[in-house]
Amino acid sequence: MSKRTADESDEEVQALKAGQRPVNEEENGEDMEFEDEFEDEFESEDEILEAGVDGRPDEEREAEEREAMEVDQDTFIPGRHKLDAGQTLAPDLSTYEMLHTLDAPWPCLSFDIVRDNLGNERRAFPATVYSVAGTQAAQGREKENQIMVMKMSSLSRMDRGEQSEDEDSDDEDENADPILETKSIPLTSCTNRIRAHQSPQASSSAPPTTLTAAMTESGEVLIHDITPHLTSFDVPGTTISPQQNKPLSTIRAHKKSEGYALDWSPLVPSGKLLTGDVDGKIFATTRTEGGGFVTDTTPFTGHASSVEELQWSPSERNVFASASSDGTVKIWDARSKSRKPALSVQVSSTDVNVLSWSRQTTHLLASGADDGEWAVWDLRQWKPQAGSGSSKQTPVANFKFHKEQITSVEWHPTDDSIVAVCAGDNTLTLWDLAVELDDEESQNTAGVKDVPPQLLFVHYMEQVKEAHWHPQIPGTLMATGGSGFGVFKTISV
Repeated sequence: MSKRTADESDEEVQALKAGQRPVNEEENGEDMEFEDEFEDEFESEDEILEAGVDGRPDEEREAEEREAMEVDQDTFIPGRHKLDAGQTLAPDLSTYEMLHTLDAPWPCLSFDIVRDNLGNERRAFPATVYSVAGTQAAQGREKENQIMVMKMSSLSRMDRGEQSEDEDSDDEDENADPILETKSIPLTSCTNRIRAHQSPQASSSAPPTTLTAAMTESGEVLIHDITPHLTSFDVPGTTISPQQNKPLSTIRAHKKSEGYALDWSPLVPSGKLLTGDVDGKIFATTRTEGGGFVTDTTPFTGHASSVEELQWSPSERNVFASASSDGTVKIWDARSKSRKPALSVQVSSTDVNVLSWSRQTTHLLASGADDGEWAVWDLRQWKPQAGSGSSKQTPVANFKFHKEQITSVEWHPTDDSIVAVCAGDNTLTLWDLAVELDDEESQNTAGVKDVPPQLLFVHYMEQVKEAHWHPQIPGTLMATGGSGFGVFKTISV
């Protein structure tokens, strides 16, 4: 990112990469000519060696190196440094392969990406993304809330004026303007969390059934079938009836207790849902063979306060994890008759807001807390604690770069070393856990003070709340915040 003042024109703004020095325009003019810096200055090889390896006295070269280090230490870091009055941030567009933003009628705290039938491992441009989100309308205007089913198409790559021969894209489509299409499902309450789930196709010609579950501010959990809404984007003449906007099921087990935790099982095709509330209760809801939904009457209990996050194991059908404002992460067996956790670990002295279970290395779990710290845990090291207390464990990695609460954390779907993290400091950061520096490299790294070498990328987004990797477009992220949505792909992932 780079800084600019409100009075500067776009031509005057120069985005600087972290670690680069500002360049004096007079020294970088179009009329510059290459010259032999040693011509007519040194008459012998001995004189050149005395002047230093680059032809300058050691004192002059060392002074320049000190100056460069000072510039590096002053590099502006979103979330760590504050803008001066009249300054705004401009992205360094050279670091993005794709970058698009769009506004929403109201902020959305939560969204989910919907898988499509356009294929996996898509690398050609323009890109297409389907998603679903729930709004947070202002107080007194709750009736304006909605579930937004979205199709974003013609998402072009950054225009760099060059294209390799093996890139598969249509020149005309490549330069087309982005297109946003939406279908709305009216709601009367704000959505705290929304997640999508796809059931198998009933036949080879029928699309998969796409369900959404929305945890609302009123305490109800609404399950909708958005298959016709998605179909309407691609099948001309498809209409949405008022009946199709009504929920298939409304879960009222939380008895008007607000909640934020919600997750569909990836291993139960028909649909199995977990929901958690601020009273510390967790309920499981299962879809029956007849297409209805049944919620267990007895909740899972064990947290001392609000359940903030729930995540099913990606490899164990009956195992799930929960995070709470009581500072613990608990592991549960859904078959347990006692409805008590199998493991409980105190991972923070503050609220634990979010979890992410690695899809590639399923004994790894990431957590994010209110104090800005996020950590990675090896579940193989967790052991049952005698009694009802929570044990303390040491994370395999932890980072305190962010100074505000962590609001989202998610492993890359195919690379178990890459993690995306959102925080209350208006940044979305990308991390590469595979990066390790030995002592010599650490000393020689002209990095910025207090920035871990694992930090790969910093994306600025106002009031960013949640981010998800697209499972079919490698390296592509979608995020939501107070200013709307962003879809981007960096050149570093």
